[in-house]
Amino acid sequence: MAEAAEFQGTTSAAACRWARHTTAMLLLGVLLLVGLVQLPAAPAAHAAPGGSQPVGVSIDTLTPVAPAQNDTLTISGTVTNNSDSTVTGAHVGLRVGPQIDSRTDIDEIGDRSGFSGSDGSEVGGNHTQKIDKLPPGVSRDFSLSVPAKDLNLGKDGVYQLGVSLSGQSADQPYERVLGIGRTLLPWQPSGVEGKKTQLTVLWPLTSTTHLTARTESDQQQTPVFPDDDLAAELAPGGRLHQIVALGKNLPVTWVIDPDLLATVEAMTKSYRISGPAGKNTPGKGQAVAKQWLSQLQSAVANHQVVALPFGDPDIASLAHRGRDVPGSLSHLQSATELASTTVDTILGVKPRTDFAWPVDGAVDPSIIDVATSAGAHNVIARSDSLREPRASYTPTAARQIGSGNTAIVADARMSTAFEGDLIRAGESSLAVQRFLAQSLLVNRQAPDDERSIVVAPQRMPTTSQAQALAAAVGGLSDGRWTKPLDLGDAARAKPDPAANQQVPGPGSYPGSLRKQELSTEAFQDIQKTQETLDSFKVILTSQDRVVTPFGSAIMRAMSTSWRGDPRGAADFRNAVQSYLYQLKRQVQLFPKSDTTLSGRSATIPVTVRNGLLQGIGGLRLVLESHQPNRLKVDDSQPVKIDGGHSQTVKFETRANANGPVKLTARLYTDDGQPYGDPMTFTVHVESITPMVLTVIAGGVLLLVLAGLRIYIQRKRSAARGSAEGGQEGPDGTDGGGSGGSPDDGRPEQPEDPTPDTGSESTDPSGSGEKVDR
Repeated sequence: MAEAAEFQGTTSAAACRWARHTTAMLLLGVLLLVGLVQLPAAPAAHAAPGGSQPVGVSIDTLTPVAPAQNDTLTISGTVTNNSDSTVTGAHVGLRVGPQIDSRTDIDEIGDRSGFSGSDGSEVGGNHTQKIDKLPPGVSRDFSLSVPAKDLNLGKDGVYQLGVSLSGQSADQPYERVLGIGRTLLPWQPSGVEGKKTQLTVLWPLTSTTHLTARTESDQQQTPVFPDDDLAAELAPGGRLHQIVALGKNLPVTWVIDPDLLATVEAMTKSYRISGPAGKNTPGKGQAVAKQWLSQLQSAVANHQVVALPFGDPDIASLAHRGRDVPGSLSHLQSATELASTTVDTILGVKPRTDFAWPVDGAVDPSIIDVATSAGAHNVIARSDSLREPRASYTPTAARQIGSGNTAIVADARMSTAFEGDLIRAGESSLAVQRFLAQSLLVNRQAPDDERSIVVAPQRMPTTSQAQALAAAVGGLSDGRWTKPLDLGDAARAKPDPAANQQVPGPGSYPGSLRKQELSTEAFQDIQKTQETLDSFKVILTSQDRVVTPFGSAIMRAMSTSWRGDPRGAADFRNAVQSYLYQLKRQVQLFPKSDTTLSGRSATIPVTVRNGLLQGIGGLRLVLESHQPNRLKVDDSQPVKIDGGHSQTVKFETRANANGPVKLTARLYTDDGQPYGDPMTFTVHVESITPMVLTVIAGGVLLLVLAGLRIYIQRKRSAARGSAEGGQEGPDGTDGGGSGGSPDDGRPEQPEDPTPDTGSESTDPSGSGEKVDR
């Protein structure tokens, strides 16, 4: 018990000492937190608690984007106080983080928030900038310059570069890092040891659909635009103006939608803007359209040009939704043929038309089949569609996928580097640095292998996206680790034998892209328009005036630009179809009221009106009796009418019974296809009255009696002549000379005058017939 008591007492004493020591430490911690006791500041800045960013740091520019050994790096941007406390005693400085060896790690730069030890220490020397008092919500600009050699970078590669703001606030009056912005620095001070990466960059020149088939009713067929938005894109500062200005000095392959060229070319002449109630107004973009085309001709003069099919048809939609609609694939062939002619005519350049570019480079077997059906044996795919399952490096873009076809697999990370909103300078600058970092890491993956890499950016970049891409491509102009290559040469590059050459199955196509496709109903509408056009053009004497604008409109209805805009696509198709119907109805039958026929035969006129500016032919007008046993009508009649005129066609009829009979008039093409709507009217055949029969019988009797009288008179005259001559005629009389007076003392009768038949009447009705119209 004594031993137990002694042990217990010793333990209690130790516990008391431990409690006193712990209490003292806790008290000291509290005092430190509330600022009553201050320890000497550590030389290194502390991180903001909890990884928060009281101050936002945006790196807006970094020049040069890929510095060499003797360059001076300049970084500028803004710092913004996002907290509720004023920041004082602040400065910004550069921090060099670790070298980045993984392409995946590049994606994460810029997404992390909060300062950590991996961001590195501030670059020594006089390379910081003081920041004035920074109240809540206020921003300040900064600009730092540092020789590249002072960054003390190690071996060649990609490094994380940070700009941090350190300072203090009233609630925490000691210096710490309050915010940091990160970017990437590709470091290749001299030429690469090994082989350079062959880099192909596509420079797309496309736009939304701006032109339908509608034209003014004049000989010039002045085009009518829905709006004048395209003029703003072509004007200085506009999107299309910027794309041409930026691309002219870059080593890129131009990828052009010929429809855009044709539309702008139409704007160089007189054009109209659609207005309410048909009150169209003159377009005002002629000058900017001419200037833009001139600049484009100069820009592409020494570049390879790839022409997309006219209108940029949505190949994936065709493969998934339109393939089973008869005639849909034929439009792709026509669009490809028209593409070459359009680019050559307008730009004076012979383009490549053997490339197909499905949306986002997503492919499956059906897309490959449709893409190659029109002669495009090179399909631009993307590496997030045709994936490399276990590749330790990025292989050459070209892949042989069978049947003599080549897939040019663009690098997904580099191709998507400039998507999203790049209006803010910080986002744009980071996108440029990511692109350059990716290109350097691709080269360092296998420096001894010469590989061909393709970049296929978004189809319709915004101005800010195009500017960022141009800055990135320009940053590679010194050729330290890349060299430019045309798309045609990239397609001919020797494929990597270890690369994936298997086209993914149908189930691999992204659902998000499938939802944006044109519907099957859209292709059915397009085919209906084509059938209407086919039935209309056969009657025209100048088919090109209709076939050309409507054929182009049909191709535009299949455009990739309609993705995500089903309502706009439907409105466009309906407008084209409605206008075609409007033109077709310009050739029609003139309405006819009921008609009354008196007699057994009559002529019925039917009028065809041509409201078009051009002549028509190849039509026959058929008038069909619903009761041919009562009223029979002659065969069909040909119709040929000059523009703006009408023609009345006359049909001979024969009535076999009285009463009403319905007749239907309808136009048919020469190949027997009905044209337009039929017209039905009623003919009332009246019976022949007894009075009419009496008059007719009396007339016949008078004719018979008159003929008999003439015959008797001539007989007697002949007999008298024979008696006077003393010669016996055939009838026993004297058949002597015919001179002298007759023996009965009557004067000689003169011969009957020859009846005047005149010319055949062309009036609708004959004598004794009545036609009420």
